[in-house]
Amino acid sequence: MTATPDICYAVLFLCTANSSRSLIAEALLAHLGGGRFRAYSAGSHPSGFVHPLARAMIEEMHLPTENMRSKSWDEFTRPAAPRLDFIFTLCDAAAGETCPQWPGQPVTAHWGIDDPGLRGGSPESRRRAFEQATLQIKRRIELFLSLPLAALDSLTLQRKLDDIGRLPRAVDGDDELTS
Repeated sequence: MTATPDICYAVLFLCTANSSRSLIAEALLAHLGGGRFRAYSAGSHPSGFVHPLARAMIEEMHLPTENMRSKSWDEFTRPAAPRLDFIFTLCDAAAGETCPQWPGQPVTAHWGIDDPGLRGGSPESRRRAFEQATLQIKRRIELFLSLPLAALDSLTLQRKLDDIGRLPRAVDGDDELTS
């Protein structure tokens, strides 16, 4: 993938419901990408709502939530949709679905993260699941941002993105969520 230093890459994060992980990833990349990336999120079967704990994680990182919404991936297949450079699936269900034809042949990778919205138990246990998922997403995005995208050939880039997706799903420690 060749690029100039002033290019702005468009990245779409996909989950089935687009209520938690993909929205967190969208907010984090929009913030951490330093203007080099336009971040989007969508779902194959959007829930129509933002999970309250996902919203809480984003707000605690002091990132904007006012325009956040659960949306369908169909919005990104229309003629007026942004041309996508990268698509990352964050849930195993979305990775296994037949995706639409994406304009522009974006680079794709699966970065599976367990769905924190499915965690039962105490409120503390559910919150910790969202903290863990947020840390995993943040680490993967930081690794993605460290790649010299313009200098990598397409096979090397694909390998590196796949390697990021193979990082362990469990996160140990009490890392700080803010940057």
